[in-house]
Order: sequence, then structure tokens, then C-alpha cells
Amino acid sequence: MTTEAKICGIKTRDALTAALDGHADYVGFVFFAPSPRHLDIATARRLADQARGKAKIVALTVDADDATLDEISNAIAPDFFQLHGHETPERVAGVKTKFGRKIIKAIPVRTSKDAARAEAYTKVADLILFDAKAPSGATRPGGHGQVFDWTLLDAVSRDMPFMLSGGLTPGNIQEAMQATHAQAVDVSSGVETAPGVKDAELIRRFLHAVKTAKQG
Repeated sequence: MTTEAKICGIKTRDALTAALDGHADYVGFVFFAPSPRHLDIATARRLADQARGKAKIVALTVDADDATLDEISNAIAPDFFQLHGHETPERVAGVKTKFGRKIIKAIPVRTSKDAARAEAYTKVADLILFDAKAPSGATRPGGHGQVFDWTLLDAVSRDMPFMLSGGLTPGNIQEAMQATHAQAVDVSSGVETAPGVKDAELIRRFLHAVKTAKQG
């Protein structure tokens, strides 16, 4: 099994170029104003045009309404919507049907009970993303650079396609892959020098680590 890699929170052409040169399978653009990785539509369109056909384009939103999703869908034509809020299974199914995009549903994890919530979404989402639960009082649900206990995923069915996120870095990604057998991995803060500031060399190192990891 080859593990796929996603670079999320891309804001600049240099960061996107590093992701594409390193053969990232997914590139993520964030549409959530409280995030330091938030993009305006015009910039996102330019970056999406650069990425199209080279990597899967992911638009990350948090409890977005239909009008917002429609604007994003029309502007950048993403391959996936990543729903990173409190969206119910019914809402996920509705978004998928209305907009005709594949869905990544984020599940915040701190306990085994949190991880088990993914089962409710397996029939409506194309991919589950397990991320560390945000700290108390946080203004955004992800991108905090925190690792959760990977053993909490031990009970997750190997038949469930999932992506691993949360505090991944070039230094720990191979360990994470071995521990979880994730089908895909996702990084944002782990390839930054400051919140929202991607580093091309860290992106290259992360992708190299993923692509050269021993699969087992």
C-alpha cells in the first residue's frame, strides 16, 4: 500500500510549487477566516489553476453554509470538500449531493469514543480525517500542531479509508505511518516556520519521508 500525502493550508505559489514538486497527492486550501491559513477566493483560484491535474484540490471549510460552498465550488472546482466543523452525517450527505464533490470529514480525537464517531460518517464521506481535538478555547478546530494518541485508532477497521493529521512533521511521519497504517497523511503546521507560513524545504522533507517510508 502506498500512503498518499496532503499538504494543507497552502497560501503561496512557492509553497504550492514545493508540494507539487514533491509529488503531494492532495493540496489543501483553507476557507475559514479565524485561521492564519485562510485564503481569499481570488488567490485560491490562481493556486487551484496551478495545481489542477497535478494533485487533488481540497477546499477546507468549517460549518460553511450553502452560499459559501457554492462560491468556493464555482471558483476553484475542488475535487474534495473537507468538512472540518460540527457537520452531521445528514449535512455531509447533503453537501455531497448538492455540490457533487467528494467529501473528507474531519473527526477530532482525544478519546477512543471520539474515534468511534467516524463510523457514523463512513457511508456519506469518501475519506475520514482523524485530527487532534483542539485545545479548550481555541478559535479554530485544527492546525494546532498537536499529536493525539495514535493507539486510539487501533479499533478502527482497516477497511475504513482514513487520513491521519495532527502534529505530523518530517521527523515523526514515518513513525505515525507505521503506528496507524493510515491510507493518507495530512500536514499543515508541521511544515511551517510560523502559523500560516509554509517552508518549502520542510514540505520537501515531509513528502520525501512519506514517499520513502517502508510500507507494511
